[in-house]
Amino acid sequence: MLVATAVPVERDAVARALAHGGGGSAVDVIAAGVGPGLAAAATASVLTAAAFRGSPYGLVVSAGIGGGFLPDAPVGTLVVADEIVAADLGAETEDGFLSVTELGFGTVRHQPPGDLVRSAAEAAGAPSGAVLTVSTVTGTAARAAVLRERHPTALAEAMEGFGVAEAAVAQGVPVLEVRAISNPVGPRDRAAWRIGDALAALTEGFGKLVPVLESWNRHDS
Repeated sequence: MLVATAVPVERDAVARALAHGGGGSAVDVIAAGVGPGLAAAATASVLTAAAFRGSPYGLVVSAGIGGGFLPDAPVGTLVVADEIVAADLGAETEDGFLSVTELGFGTVRHQPPGDLVRSAAEAAGAPSGAVLTVSTVTGTAARAAVLRERHPTALAEAMEGFGVAEAAVAQGVPVLEVRAISNPVGPRDRAAWRIGDALAALTEGFGKLVPVLESWNRHDS
């Protein structure tokens, strides 16, 4: 299993979870970088190297912190993605936003395996819903409302999940996304961010996921 985080502090939080959960022997954790482009490039590089070695990964997990849509995903909680959605990949038109899918140029969503989502959510005691990938973090109530209207099942937004998913899906590897909530999606208020609490939630929650992730076999689905 490959776990891709954005930055080293997230990688370290996951590494602590693996150590406490008794896992890690078959898990590699990387800090792939911030944003969907860098996340995709770094994940693809690691997946390709593993495939050439003859030891391909069986699962990729995008893990980290992100903003939560209130009231469904409050600060300090964990969410599991049942859809990984590129929320701002498309075009603005006179009739409103059109996604890349609506433009006929590809997909803006990937769906993790349903049985894995259900098992992971149950193990972590976390809700499942869409996690949005954005290139610009939401900073206004108006923008948050627009995203929620377009994506009614959205629980969280972050900046890497779709990039990680694109790299995984291109090589036929299943993908999952897990996010711990550090701030509400809405007006940008640094004083309201609780990054430490989110990292603690990531460590605790991911520790509960270790047995599920390591025992899951795509061929049993």
